[in-house]
Amino acid sequence: MTRFTIASFNVKNLIGPDKEYYRFQSYTPEEYAWKEDWLADQLCTMNADIVGFQEIFEEDALRATIARADTLGQANNDASLPGEDKRYRHRAIFDRLAYRNYGDAALAFAANVHDGAPGSRRPGVAVLSRLGFAAPPEVIQALDTPLVIPFQTFGAGDGGTYTLNQLSRPILKVRVPVAGEVITVFNCHLKSKLGEFIRPDGAAHAPEADLTQYDPLGRAMGAARAAMRRMAEAWVLRRAIVEELKQDRPVIVLGDFNDTETSVSSEIIHGEAPFKNYAWMLRHDATHRGDRYSDAENEQISEDIDAVRLHAAEKLFVRKSLRDMVYTAAFGGVYESIDQILLSRHFLSDSPRSRGEMIYFSVLNDHLTDGSHPEAPYNKLASDHGQIMATIEMKEPQG
Repeated sequence: MTRFTIASFNVKNLIGPDKEYYRFQSYTPEEYAWKEDWLADQLCTMNADIVGFQEIFEEDALRATIARADTLGQANNDASLPGEDKRYRHRAIFDRLAYRNYGDAALAFAANVHDGAPGSRRPGVAVLSRLGFAAPPEVIQALDTPLVIPFQTFGAGDGGTYTLNQLSRPILKVRVPVAGEVITVFNCHLKSKLGEFIRPDGAAHAPEADLTQYDPLGRAMGAARAAMRRMAEAWVLRRAIVEELKQDRPVIVLGDFNDTETSVSSEIIHGEAPFKNYAWMLRHDATHRGDRYSDAENEQISEDIDAVRLHAAEKLFVRKSLRDMVYTAAFGGVYESIDQILLSRHFLSDSPRSRGEMIYFSVLNDHLTDGSHPEAPYNKLASDHGQIMATIEMKEPQG
């Protein structure tokens, strides 16, 4: 068996010191040093083979953080691993404790096409892989053909369209070789719930941004725009996922979905869950009340849906453990999971297509504090997301 770990890590605005990323926001050298050290410590603790990063403004800052993690990891190895002169050095526990550095790891960084001048920067994403890449990484953000979503009124009239030309942040697709297989990994960071407000020509800001003139309907429309963009981006990601699954390629999707697992945008990415039995369902072209799908059609429909469906690693773990709560974000008294790792059926032990199995899922969230707490300690520098990691064991290739 070959075992590997894969993690998602929203680092919260990683950029070097004295560089304004958003308006009036930057790190002093001391703040940056603290942040880099904290991120490196988390990375060292995870010790994951594949890591998908979100909110990366600069590749150099990420590389420096990885190098810092290697320094911390080596110090940990020196302190906790027995030397060659110890007879017990080959015990399994020391293999588990050992940090493996990223010196030979592959790193892919996808810059954001919307990235601008200081104060108007936009973050990208990255994937770090100790296992390397089986093909050049691919970036999905500026669409070759715009996504046009048509609407129809209930009277069958024209309901207008919504058009998406570019994603708010890139989706990074990499192919990773593992145990004779090649796994397609997607790292994403979908549009947040922050409202999108339109600034009139010549105006300094959008009217809805002025909270002294609070506009509840305008702000609600901004939230609606953000939701529509997030769902459209989810569909673009879903299209890329289905292309891989149609070729029977194992797929893992990870990242900051900016919504919970049961949200519409997440459900678009997951795919539909098949009904228990389509044989009792009225056919789409029924001519009488007893016109139902056949047993053979039921099997075909179920297989077609299941073949392109993804499964949340978190839910798979909760189902077979005694843990009843996992969260990766906390704000205003709400604790929820908005960072996810999704697995194709190739990683389900009971699937005939199984090529591996998730055997453990973990989350690092002790650093998260509820943003409504008056003494929330260091949210500005530490990540405001929990880090999630799945441990997967691959099956031996069938000869």
